[in-house]
Amino acid sequence: MSSQTTPKIYFDYNRGDIDDLTLISLYRRMLKPRLIEEKMLILLRQGKISKWFSGIGQEAISVGVASVLDKEEYILPMHRNLGVFTTRDIPLNRLFSQWQGKANGFTKGRDRSFHFGTQEYNIVGMISHLGPQFGVADGIALANLLKDNKQVCAVFTGEGGSSEGDIHEALNVASVWSLPVLFCIENNGYGLSTPTTEQYNCEHLADRGKGYGMESHIVDGNNILEVFSKLNDLVKSMRSNPRPILLEFKTFRMRGHEEASGTKYVPEELMTEWAAKDPLINFEKYLLSEGLLSETKVETFKTQIKNEINENLELAFAEEEISSTTTNELSDVYKEFVYQEVNPNEKTEELRLVDAIAEGLKQSMERHENSVIMGQDIAEYGGVFKITDGFLEAFGKDRVRNTPICESAIVSAAMGLSISGMKAIMEMQFADFVTSGFNPIVNYLAKSHYRWNQEADVVIRMPCGAGVGAGPFHSQTNEAWFTHTPGLKVVYPAFPYDAKGLLATAIEDPNPVLFFEHKALYRSIRQQVPTNYYTLPIGKAAMIASGEEVTIITYGAGVHWAMNELEKNPVSSDLIDLRTLSPLDTEAIYASVKKTGKVLILQEDSMFGGMASDISALIAENCFEFLDAPIKRVASLETPVPFAANLEADYLPHERFSLALKELLSF
Repeated sequence: MSSQTTPKIYFDYNRGDIDDLTLISLYRRMLKPRLIEEKMLILLRQGKISKWFSGIGQEAISVGVASVLDKEEYILPMHRNLGVFTTRDIPLNRLFSQWQGKANGFTKGRDRSFHFGTQEYNIVGMISHLGPQFGVADGIALANLLKDNKQVCAVFTGEGGSSEGDIHEALNVASVWSLPVLFCIENNGYGLSTPTTEQYNCEHLADRGKGYGMESHIVDGNNILEVFSKLNDLVKSMRSNPRPILLEFKTFRMRGHEEASGTKYVPEELMTEWAAKDPLINFEKYLLSEGLLSETKVETFKTQIKNEINENLELAFAEEEISSTTTNELSDVYKEFVYQEVNPNEKTEELRLVDAIAEGLKQSMERHENSVIMGQDIAEYGGVFKITDGFLEAFGKDRVRNTPICESAIVSAAMGLSISGMKAIMEMQFADFVTSGFNPIVNYLAKSHYRWNQEADVVIRMPCGAGVGAGPFHSQTNEAWFTHTPGLKVVYPAFPYDAKGLLATAIEDPNPVLFFEHKALYRSIRQQVPTNYYTLPIGKAAMIASGEEVTIITYGAGVHWAMNELEKNPVSSDLIDLRTLSPLDTEAIYASVKKTGKVLILQEDSMFGGMASDISALIAENCFEFLDAPIKRVASLETPVPFAANLEADYLPHERFSLALKELLSF
């Protein structure tokens, strides 16, 4: 890496009005990650770290972006952005501990390399699915706009990641909402081994900005002065005139996707061509030629940084291997939430389920001025079920936001709002559409607190269920997809009173909550509901009826089916309305089973892999000696939800529930 390596300076540097100290600072900031990487490659060969994603040759981009942003402004980097972390002055021993999976890192050994974030340094790390990162940046930028703090944020991806649908959704949202985000695409030639010619079919990725109505620029990613000067001007402009900007940095990946993959698939002449454009070597030659550096000074800088690396490595190596307990691991899945009971008043009014949800939502938004609700058609139109009718007038367009049809980007944006200290509520127009936002829910929201202690203060409302002739794509009750995912809470009320109180608690809770609302119950179920703001505890079932012969466990519409059956054919039964599916009130379940000895579990979802299966297994494992009969499960047919009324009636388990109950009682 000596200044003699390259015979001439490749770039025609234009320093403009950049002062000498800044030039030298930029050099040192590039030198530091380069020397760290060279050391890491040695440690990788020695087996002292497990994996490495090299950014050698791309330092100018990370350093340039991080250098023009204020330290209060968020940066969302990727694998090859070590220069972001070092420019933000994260202590090296903490970085080294992170890479070794030790406690002094940022994820308590639960995630590796650059898969971490830190509020202390305003860095939000990536997940391996790449795409959601752009949507999270949207949410952070939206929070900046709402706070009017004149801040921007920057987010990175590669040319390969730019093919993901999440990226396109997020770019569209940012453009529609004029969000101050620097979208940085590092076009480094290859997505793992796949060249750009097989990744996209346009001349420049920056050209895509036109399609989004977004300003875009091509930047020589190996020319540190071009990166710094261009971005410095853009960021200053964005702070006063908020807008998104798409940047394509032309650069090259000089090493493998990760070290194990190598670079045999890259033509040798291409490697030679880009080696001549090395951002660090060329800038060093330039500073030497300008008399701003001397060979002695270069060696002094290198010695200082190498000493810092070695001293901090000693600290990291001396640190004990990570240890934990089952209790610690389980307790970190969710952010601690101390439930605060707010009692209902005595004044009530008769409300339908849909009205109770609307009232609870409105009172929660009045209580939490940092809350934002997002969803398709929720503003002027009031949502397809009219739950947010009047919200626009009450809270304004900043807090009640119509969204494009892009569920994934909006889930990710909700996460960005949470990172910025806000509460996000999202309405899935139908629970069925959650498949389009599945990835950020189960991989980002659910895992963030466990990974790096960042809560996902997000509630996703899920209008669900059959019985309204809506067919296969508007009728699913898909709660079991999410009860399987640690880190999510799943709430499924059956009554207006419960829905209002549980929704208030869900919004209070700093953890991600999937809040299921059965469409068939929206306007068919009425109840006296307190008029004030009140809360109900998540994780507590309700005993609807009490008896001795059988325990019926259900939730959602199933509660009303069971009540109707018991009204027609009275049975001495415990009827348990679960209300919350995750966490599950096993205490109430076990107590009832031990009393009655017979159990029937009713769900609207189809049988295999549903809630009834796991509840049945829990009862068998924990209450087997108390059972007087086999556990009965009743569910809908193993088909998609049909449209025609007679087919839908056969799909749903009404008749099968009645027969199963009779069989169980006669056992």
